[in-house]
Amino acid sequence: MSTYKPGDVILAPVLPGTSWERKVRPAVVISADGGVLVVCPVSSSPSTDMPSKKLELYDFSSGGLDITGESYILLSCCCRVNVRDVIGLKGRLSSEFLQEIKAGFMTTRPGSGQKKST
Repeated sequence: MSTYKPGDVILAPVLPGTSWERKVRPAVVISADGGVLVVCPVSSSPSTDMPSKKLELYDFSSGGLDITGESYILLSCCCRVNVRDVIGLKGRLSSEFLQEIKAGFMTTRPGSGQKKST
């Protein structure tokens, strides 16, 4: 079984937005606890009513995404993914960008007082 850590960008079935249907897409690992990952999905369009953060190629320390358009991390759509469901590793984000994501993720938590991130 592979091990993943915060900042890894994986390809896995996730629940994007308010959908109840899992969709295979890139996702950023926020935390890893044993065989369960907390991830934020990546989308080609930003959310219109929830926080999202633009993802650029230079935000990666290694690897990247195989798309040419824009990508956005949906910070308020985090979900759990079992490690055995991960299809593959796409890359790793820089530690600086990961800190920005975690800061944005924390502002989306209940009681944080903020609603939007950049």
